[in-house]
Amino acid sequence: MKDRKLLSSEMGRVSPEQYKVLPESGMVIVLDNIRSAHNVGSALRTADAFKADKVWLCGICACPPSAEIHKSALGAEDSVPWEHVDDALGLVARLRSEGFTVVAVEQTVGSRSLADFSPEPGARYAFIFGNEVDGVQQSVVDAADFSLEIPQFGTKHSLNVSVSVGVVLWHWRLRRGR
Repeated sequence: MKDRKLLSSEMGRVSPEQYKVLPESGMVIVLDNIRSAHNVGSALRTADAFKADKVWLCGICACPPSAEIHKSALGAEDSVPWEHVDDALGLVARLRSEGFTVVAVEQTVGSRSLADFSPEPGARYAFIFGNEVDGVQQSVVDAADFSLEIPQFGTKHSLNVSVSVGVVLWHWRLRRGR
């Protein structure tokens, strides 16, 4: 037999209770006006996979409990701490005061390529992902420490927000280490 698929019981997964007491990773996610509950659920699931410390849901984001969120989160809404706040701009100021480097994941005139981004050892990061149509609010981009852009090579220059979360968190984890 070639490679045998692992059973869930063989993957060494932690329980939601164990997740909550794991050491902090130094990374949180901010979702700025994500209108699709499925995208929120997918972001929560990805946050769990890469051990985000928290997911902030801002503005019009759907919040658990929600059947639509649960469908794509597969229970990650119970493991990853999350909180809703109305104002993403106020949250940026709060996170900065708590020592986070605030990063807008957005295409801007001065954005850095994700390919060139390496997190500083010991630094804490808050990655902001924006609305499916309008992206991160300009006022929030202005308040961020810098912007990161995911390099793209086809005719489309946008990714689904939940895909962007996966790409950035995978890159962050790869460069940061386990």
